[in-house]
Amino acid sequence: MTADAPLVRIPADLLPRDGRFGCGPSKVRPEQVDALSAAGRTLLGTSHRQAPVRALVGRVRAGLRALFDLPADHEVVLGNGGSTMFWDVAAACLVERRAQHATFGEFGAKFAAATTGAPFLLDPDVRTAAPGSVALPVAVEGVDAYAWPHNETSTGAMAPVVRPAGTEGALALVDATSAAGGLAVDVRETDVYYFAPQKSFASDGGLWLALASPAAVERAARLERDRPGADGTPGGRWVPGSLSFTAALTNSRADQTLNTPAIGTLVLLAEQVEWLLDRGGLAWAAARTAASAAHLYGWAESRPWAAPFVADPAHRSTVVGTVDLDPAVPAAAVIATLRAHGVVDVDPYRKLGRNQLRVGMFPAVDPEDVRALTACVDHVVDHL
Repeated sequence: MTADAPLVRIPADLLPRDGRFGCGPSKVRPEQVDALSAAGRTLLGTSHRQAPVRALVGRVRAGLRALFDLPADHEVVLGNGGSTMFWDVAAACLVERRAQHATFGEFGAKFAAATTGAPFLLDPDVRTAAPGSVALPVAVEGVDAYAWPHNETSTGAMAPVVRPAGTEGALALVDATSAAGGLAVDVRETDVYYFAPQKSFASDGGLWLALASPAAVERAARLERDRPGADGTPGGRWVPGSLSFTAALTNSRADQTLNTPAIGTLVLLAEQVEWLLDRGGLAWAAARTAASAAHLYGWAESRPWAAPFVADPAHRSTVVGTVDLDPAVPAAAVIATLRAHGVVDVDPYRKLGRNQLRVGMFPAVDPEDVRALTACVDHVVDHL
Protein backbone atom coordinates (compact mmCIF):
# COMPACT_ATOMS: atom_id res chain seq x y z
CA MET A 1 0.00 0.00 0.00
CA THR A 2 1.40 3.42 -0.94
CA ALA A 3 0.39 7.02 -0.35
CA ASP A 4 -1.26 7.16 -3.79
CA ALA A 5 -3.37 4.01 -3.23
CA PRO A 6 -7.16 4.22 -3.63
CA LEU A 7 -8.77 5.94 -0.72
CA VAL A 8 -10.66 4.02 1.94
CA ARG A 9 -14.16 5.38 2.43
CA ILE A 10 -14.82 6.55 6.00
CA PRO A 11 -18.50 6.42 7.06
CA ALA A 12 -19.91 9.85 7.81
CA ASP A 13 -21.02 8.82 11.29
CA LEU A 14 -17.39 8.17 12.29
CA LEU A 15 -16.11 11.59 11.29
CA PRO A 16 -15.39 14.29 13.87
CA ARG A 17 -17.69 17.29 13.91
CA ASP A 18 -14.65 19.46 13.25
CA GLY A 19 -11.73 17.83 11.49
CA ARG A 20 -9.00 20.38 12.22
CA PHE A 21 -6.15 19.00 14.32
CA GLY A 22 -3.28 21.25 13.25
CA CYS A 23 -0.42 22.12 15.59
CA GLY A 24 -0.25 25.72 14.43
CA PRO A 25 -2.06 27.39 12.89
CA SER A 26 -4.65 25.56 14.93
CA LYS A 27 -8.43 25.29 14.90
CA VAL A 28 -10.23 28.65 15.12
CA ARG A 29 -13.71 28.42 16.62
CA PRO A 30 -16.63 29.64 14.47
CA GLU A 31 -17.61 32.11 17.19
CA GLN A 32 -14.21 33.78 16.83
CA VAL A 33 -14.79 34.14 13.11
CA ASP A 34 -18.16 35.74 13.81
CA ALA A 35 -16.47 38.22 16.16
CA LEU A 36 -13.90 38.98 13.50
CA SER A 37 -16.66 39.62 10.99
CA ALA A 38 -18.29 42.08 13.37
CA ALA A 39 -14.93 43.77 14.00
CA GLY A 40 -14.54 44.18 10.26
CA ARG A 41 -17.23 46.83 10.35
CA THR A 42 -15.75 48.77 13.26
CA LEU A 43 -12.05 48.06 13.83
CA LEU A 44 -10.40 46.82 10.63
CA GLY A 45 -9.05 49.67 8.59
CA THR A 46 -8.86 52.10 11.53
CA SER A 47 -5.87 53.58 13.35
CA HIS A 48 -4.20 51.35 15.91
CA ARG A 49 -3.29 54.46 17.91
CA GLN A 50 -6.91 55.35 18.59
CA ALA A 51 -9.10 54.28 21.49
CA PRO A 52 -11.05 51.39 19.88
CA VAL A 53 -7.98 49.38 18.88
CA ARG A 54 -6.13 50.29 22.06
CA ALA A 55 -9.14 49.01 24.01
CA LEU A 56 -8.79 45.72 22.11
CA VAL A 57 -5.13 45.46 23.11
CA GLY A 58 -6.21 46.27 26.66
CA ARG A 59 -8.67 43.36 26.54
CA VAL A 60 -5.87 41.03 25.53
CA ARG A 61 -3.52 42.25 28.26
CA ALA A 62 -6.17 42.15 30.99
CA GLY A 63 -7.37 38.74 29.88
CA LEU A 64 -3.87 37.24 29.91
CA ARG A 65 -3.16 38.76 33.31
CA ALA A 66 -6.28 37.05 34.68
CA LEU A 67 -5.73 33.75 32.84
CA PHE A 68 -2.20 33.33 34.20
CA ASP A 69 -2.92 34.90 37.61
CA LEU A 70 0.01 37.26 37.15
CA PRO A 71 1.60 38.91 40.18
CA ALA A 72 0.92 42.64 40.31
CA ASP A 73 4.51 43.54 39.45
CA HIS A 74 4.66 41.37 36.30
CA GLU A 75 4.02 42.82 32.85
CA VAL A 76 2.11 41.61 29.78
CA VAL A 77 4.19 42.66 26.77
CA LEU A 78 3.17 42.50 23.10
CA GLY A 79 5.50 42.84 20.13
CA ASN A 80 5.30 42.60 16.37
CA GLY A 81 6.42 39.29 14.92
CA GLY A 82 6.13 35.78 16.33
CA SER A 83 8.24 33.63 18.63
CA THR A 84 11.01 33.49 16.03
CA MET A 85 11.27 37.26 16.32
CA PHE A 86 11.27 37.01 20.11
CA TRP A 87 14.37 34.80 20.07
CA ASP A 88 16.22 37.73 18.49
CA VAL A 89 14.67 40.13 21.03
CA ALA A 90 15.83 37.89 23.87
CA ALA A 91 19.34 37.51 22.45
CA ALA A 92 19.62 41.28 22.10
CA CYS A 93 17.95 42.43 25.31
CA LEU A 94 17.71 39.65 27.89
CA VAL A 95 20.89 37.57 27.68
CA GLU A 96 23.76 39.52 29.23
CA ARG A 97 26.82 37.39 28.51
CA ARG A 98 25.95 33.71 28.22
CA ALA A 99 22.80 31.62 27.92
CA GLN A 100 22.10 27.99 28.59
CA HIS A 101 19.64 26.20 26.31
CA ALA A 102 17.93 22.90 27.07
CA THR A 103 16.90 21.67 23.64
CA PHE A 104 14.93 18.57 22.69
CA GLY A 105 13.47 19.48 19.32
CA GLU A 106 13.44 21.96 16.49
CA PHE A 107 12.28 25.10 18.27
CA GLY A 108 14.52 24.97 21.31
CA ALA A 109 17.45 24.45 18.96
CA LYS A 110 16.51 27.53 16.95
CA PHE A 111 16.73 29.78 20.00
CA ALA A 112 20.13 28.25 20.77
CA ALA A 113 21.22 29.11 17.23
CA ALA A 114 20.16 32.73 17.78
CA THR A 115 22.39 33.21 20.82
CA THR A 116 25.22 31.24 19.20
CA GLY A 117 25.20 33.67 16.28
CA ALA A 118 25.04 36.85 18.38
CA PRO A 119 28.54 38.42 18.15
CA PHE A 120 28.20 40.19 21.51
CA LEU A 121 27.47 36.98 23.47
CA LEU A 122 29.64 34.09 24.55
CA ASP A 123 28.80 30.73 23.00
CA PRO A 124 25.88 29.23 24.92
CA ASP A 125 25.92 26.10 27.02
CA VAL A 126 23.59 23.78 25.07
CA ARG A 127 22.15 20.66 26.70
CA THR A 128 20.51 18.42 24.14
CA ALA A 129 18.22 15.41 24.34
CA ALA A 130 17.08 13.25 21.47
CA PRO A 131 13.66 13.99 19.95
CA GLY A 132 11.03 12.21 21.99
CA SER A 133 12.81 12.88 25.28
CA VAL A 134 13.44 16.00 27.35
CA ALA A 135 16.50 18.05 28.37
CA LEU A 136 16.32 20.24 31.47
CA PRO A 137 18.35 23.28 32.54
CA VAL A 138 21.07 22.87 35.16
CA ALA A 139 22.91 25.62 37.04
CA VAL A 140 26.28 26.50 35.49
CA GLU A 141 28.64 29.23 36.63
CA GLY A 142 28.70 32.20 34.28
CA VAL A 143 25.27 31.58 32.75
CA ASP A 144 22.87 34.51 33.21
CA ALA A 145 19.85 33.23 31.24
CA TYR A 146 18.37 29.71 31.18
CA ALA A 147 16.11 28.90 28.24
CA TRP A 148 13.95 25.87 27.49
CA PRO A 149 10.58 25.05 25.88
CA HIS A 150 7.61 24.22 28.05
CA ASN A 151 6.31 22.19 25.12
CA GLU A 152 8.23 21.11 22.02
CA THR A 153 5.80 21.42 19.12
CA SER A 154 7.94 19.37 16.76
CA THR A 155 8.10 16.23 18.90
CA GLY A 156 5.18 16.32 21.33
CA ALA A 157 7.38 16.37 24.43
CA MET A 158 6.74 18.69 27.38
CA ALA A 159 9.09 19.73 30.18
CA PRO A 160 8.38 20.96 33.70
CA VAL A 161 8.55 24.71 34.29
CA VAL A 162 10.62 24.97 37.47
CA ARG A 163 13.38 27.51 37.99
CA PRO A 164 16.69 25.58 38.22
CA ALA A 165 18.18 25.45 41.70
CA GLY A 166 21.25 27.57 42.22
CA THR A 167 20.46 30.10 39.47
CA GLU A 168 19.69 33.14 41.61
CA GLY A 169 20.22 36.33 39.63
CA ALA A 170 19.85 34.59 36.27
CA LEU A 171 16.73 34.84 34.13
CA ALA A 172 14.49 31.88 33.26
CA LEU A 173 13.20 32.26 29.68
CA VAL A 174 10.53 29.71 28.80
CA ASP A 175 9.20 29.20 25.27
CA ALA A 176 5.48 28.62 25.74
CA THR A 177 4.35 28.98 22.13
CA SER A 178 2.46 25.68 22.01
CA ALA A 179 1.98 25.44 25.79
CA ALA A 180 0.49 28.75 26.90
CA GLY A 181 -3.25 28.52 27.40
CA GLY A 182 -3.31 24.71 27.26
CA LEU A 183 -0.91 23.57 29.99
CA ALA A 184 -0.88 24.45 33.67
CA VAL A 185 1.98 26.72 34.72
CA ASP A 186 3.13 28.90 37.60
CA VAL A 187 4.68 31.87 35.85
CA ARG A 188 6.50 32.79 39.07
CA GLU A 189 8.93 30.03 38.13
CA THR A 190 9.93 32.08 35.08
CA ASP A 191 11.13 35.57 34.25
CA VAL A 192 9.75 35.53 30.72
CA TYR A 193 7.04 33.11 29.62
CA TYR A 194 6.64 33.93 25.94
CA PHE A 195 4.42 32.69 23.15
CA ALA A 196 2.64 33.42 19.90
CA PRO A 197 -1.16 33.22 19.54
CA GLN A 198 -1.67 30.65 16.76
CA LYS A 199 -1.94 27.52 18.91
CA SER A 200 -3.93 27.33 22.19
CA PHE A 201 -5.15 30.87 21.57
CA ALA A 202 -6.65 29.89 18.19
CA SER A 203 -5.51 33.03 16.44
CA ASP A 204 -3.19 33.93 13.57
CA GLY A 205 0.52 34.60 13.84
CA GLY A 206 2.19 37.98 13.70
CA LEU A 207 2.57 38.77 17.41
CA TRP A 208 4.81 37.71 20.23
CA LEU A 209 3.51 37.97 23.79
CA ALA A 210 5.57 37.77 26.95
CA LEU A 211 4.73 37.59 30.65
CA ALA A 212 7.71 39.35 32.20
CA SER A 213 9.04 39.64 35.74
CA PRO A 214 10.58 42.81 37.20
CA ALA A 215 14.01 41.18 36.85
CA ALA A 216 13.53 40.75 33.11
CA VAL A 217 12.29 44.33 32.71
CA GLU A 218 15.34 45.62 34.62
CA ARG A 219 17.76 43.45 32.63
CA ALA A 220 16.44 44.71 29.31
CA ALA A 221 16.42 48.34 30.43
CA ARG A 222 20.04 48.11 31.61
CA LEU A 223 21.37 46.35 28.53
CA GLU A 224 19.60 48.73 26.20
CA ARG A 225 20.63 51.79 28.20
CA ASP A 226 24.25 50.71 27.95
CA ARG A 227 24.26 50.62 24.14
CA PRO A 228 26.48 53.08 22.22
CA GLY A 229 25.30 56.69 22.19
CA ALA A 230 24.20 58.55 19.05
CA ASP A 231 27.09 60.98 19.56
CA GLY A 232 29.61 58.19 19.22
CA THR A 233 30.26 57.66 22.92
CA PRO A 234 31.14 54.05 23.65
CA GLY A 235 28.64 51.78 25.27
CA GLY A 236 27.44 48.18 25.23
CA ARG A 237 25.52 46.62 22.41
CA TRP A 238 23.44 48.16 19.69
CA VAL A 239 19.81 47.01 19.72
CA PRO A 240 17.68 47.68 16.61
CA GLY A 241 14.47 49.49 17.51
CA SER A 242 12.31 46.66 16.20
CA LEU A 243 14.04 44.23 18.60
CA SER A 244 13.88 46.46 21.67
CA PHE A 245 12.13 44.73 24.56
CA THR A 246 11.89 48.06 26.36
CA ALA A 247 10.21 49.74 23.40
CA ALA A 248 7.70 46.89 23.21
CA LEU A 249 7.04 47.23 26.94
CA THR A 250 6.59 51.01 26.73
CA ASN A 251 4.04 50.63 23.95
CA SER A 252 2.27 47.75 25.70
CA ARG A 253 1.76 49.87 28.78
CA ALA A 254 -0.10 52.27 26.48
CA ASP A 255 -2.16 49.35 25.05
CA GLN A 256 -0.51 49.46 21.64
CA THR A 257 2.34 47.89 19.69
CA LEU A 258 5.48 49.55 18.33
CA ASN A 259 4.37 49.10 14.73
CA THR A 260 1.00 48.48 13.11
CA PRO A 261 -0.42 45.17 14.41
CA ALA A 262 -2.63 42.66 12.62
CA ILE A 263 -5.93 43.71 14.15
CA GLY A 264 -7.64 40.51 13.07
CA THR A 265 -5.10 38.52 15.08
CA LEU A 266 -5.87 40.63 18.15
CA VAL A 267 -9.63 40.08 17.76
CA LEU A 268 -9.27 36.29 17.53
CA LEU A 269 -6.86 36.29 20.48
CA ALA A 270 -9.08 38.42 22.72
CA GLU A 271 -12.11 36.23 21.98
CA GLN A 272 -10.23 33.03 22.78
CA VAL A 273 -8.76 34.35 26.03
CA GLU A 274 -12.21 35.40 27.22
CA TRP A 275 -13.71 32.06 26.11
CA LEU A 276 -11.15 30.27 28.27
CA LEU A 277 -11.81 32.54 31.25
CA ASP A 278 -15.57 32.07 30.95
CA ARG A 279 -15.13 28.29 31.26
CA GLY A 280 -12.82 28.19 34.25
CA GLY A 281 -9.55 29.60 32.99
CA LEU A 282 -6.28 27.77 32.77
CA ALA A 283 -7.36 24.93 35.06
CA TRP A 284 -10.31 24.16 32.78
CA ALA A 285 -8.16 24.38 29.65
CA ALA A 286 -5.46 22.10 31.06
CA ALA A 287 -8.07 19.53 32.15
CA ARG A 288 -9.65 19.60 28.68
CA THR A 289 -6.37 19.02 26.84
CA ALA A 290 -5.41 16.31 29.35
CA ALA A 291 -8.67 14.48 28.60
CA SER A 292 -7.89 14.51 24.88
CA ALA A 293 -4.34 13.33 25.49
CA ALA A 294 -5.37 10.52 27.86
CA HIS A 295 -7.56 9.10 25.13
CA LEU A 296 -5.01 9.50 22.34
CA TYR A 297 -2.13 7.87 24.20
CA GLY A 298 -4.33 5.14 25.67
CA TRP A 299 -5.62 4.37 22.20
CA ALA A 300 -2.09 4.21 20.78
CA GLU A 301 -0.88 1.90 23.54
CA SER A 302 -3.80 -0.47 22.93
CA ARG A 303 -3.06 -0.93 19.21
CA PRO A 304 -0.36 -3.39 18.04
CA TRP A 305 0.53 -1.09 15.15
CA ALA A 306 0.82 2.20 17.08
CA ALA A 307 2.76 3.61 20.03
CA PRO A 308 3.28 7.02 21.66
CA PHE A 309 6.49 8.56 20.30
CA VAL A 310 7.48 10.05 23.67
CA ALA A 311 8.49 7.10 25.83
CA ASP A 312 8.14 8.69 29.29
CA PRO A 313 4.45 9.24 30.09
CA ALA A 314 5.37 12.24 32.29
CA HIS A 315 6.86 13.99 29.26
CA ARG A 316 4.03 13.28 26.81
CA SER A 317 2.48 16.57 25.80
CA THR A 318 -1.21 17.07 26.41
CA VAL A 319 -1.48 19.69 23.64
CA VAL A 320 0.60 18.09 20.84
CA GLY A 321 0.31 14.32 20.62
CA THR A 322 2.74 12.27 18.53
CA VAL A 323 2.01 8.64 17.68
CA ASP A 324 4.35 6.36 15.74
CA LEU A 325 2.82 3.83 13.37
CA ASP A 326 4.25 0.45 12.45
CA PRO A 327 6.11 0.51 9.11
CA ALA A 328 3.42 -1.80 7.73
CA VAL A 329 0.91 1.04 8.25
CA PRO A 330 2.03 3.91 5.98
CA ALA A 331 1.21 7.17 7.73
CA ALA A 332 1.15 9.00 4.41
CA ALA A 333 -1.73 6.81 3.20
CA VAL A 334 -3.64 7.26 6.46
CA ILE A 335 -3.12 11.03 6.37
CA ALA A 336 -4.17 11.31 2.72
CA THR A 337 -7.34 9.32 3.38
CA LEU A 338 -8.23 11.44 6.39
CA ARG A 339 -7.64 14.65 4.44
CA ALA A 340 -9.93 13.47 1.65
CA HIS A 341 -12.66 13.29 4.31
CA GLY A 342 -11.99 16.71 5.81
CA VAL A 343 -9.85 15.49 8.71
CA VAL A 344 -6.71 17.55 8.27
CA ASP A 345 -3.25 18.50 9.52
CA VAL A 346 -2.22 15.36 11.39
CA ASP A 347 1.08 15.20 9.51
CA PRO A 348 4.30 14.65 11.51
CA TYR A 349 6.84 17.43 11.80
CA ARG A 350 8.63 17.39 8.47
CA LYS A 351 12.23 17.24 9.77
CA LEU A 352 11.60 14.27 12.05
CA GLY A 353 11.02 12.04 9.05
CA ARG A 354 9.00 9.51 11.03
CA ASN A 355 6.06 7.29 10.11
CA GLN A 356 3.91 9.22 12.51
CA LEU A 357 0.72 11.13 13.25
CA ARG A 358 0.88 14.46 15.12
CA VAL A 359 -2.37 15.68 16.66
CA GLY A 360 -3.09 19.17 17.95
CA MET A 361 -5.22 18.92 21.09
CA PHE A 362 -5.43 22.58 22.04
CA PRO A 363 -8.42 23.80 24.08
CA ALA A 364 -10.51 24.67 21.02
CA VAL A 365 -10.38 20.99 19.98
CA ASP A 366 -13.26 19.01 21.48
CA PRO A 367 -12.07 15.79 23.18
CA GLU A 368 -14.96 14.01 21.46
CA ASP A 369 -13.42 14.96 18.12
CA VAL A 370 -10.14 13.37 19.22
CA ARG A 371 -12.10 10.20 19.96
CA ALA A 372 -13.68 10.40 16.51
CA LEU A 373 -10.27 10.88 14.92
CA THR A 374 -8.92 7.68 16.43
CA ALA A 375 -12.03 5.80 15.33
CA CYS A 376 -11.40 7.03 11.81
CA VAL A 377 -7.78 5.91 11.94
CA ASP A 378 -8.89 2.47 13.15
CA HIS A 379 -11.29 2.26 10.22
CA VAL A 380 -8.66 3.28 7.68
CA VAL A 381 -6.04 0.89 9.04
CA ASP A 382 -8.56 -1.99 9.09
CA HIS A 383 -9.22 -1.40 5.39
CA LEU A 384 -5.71 -0.76 4.12
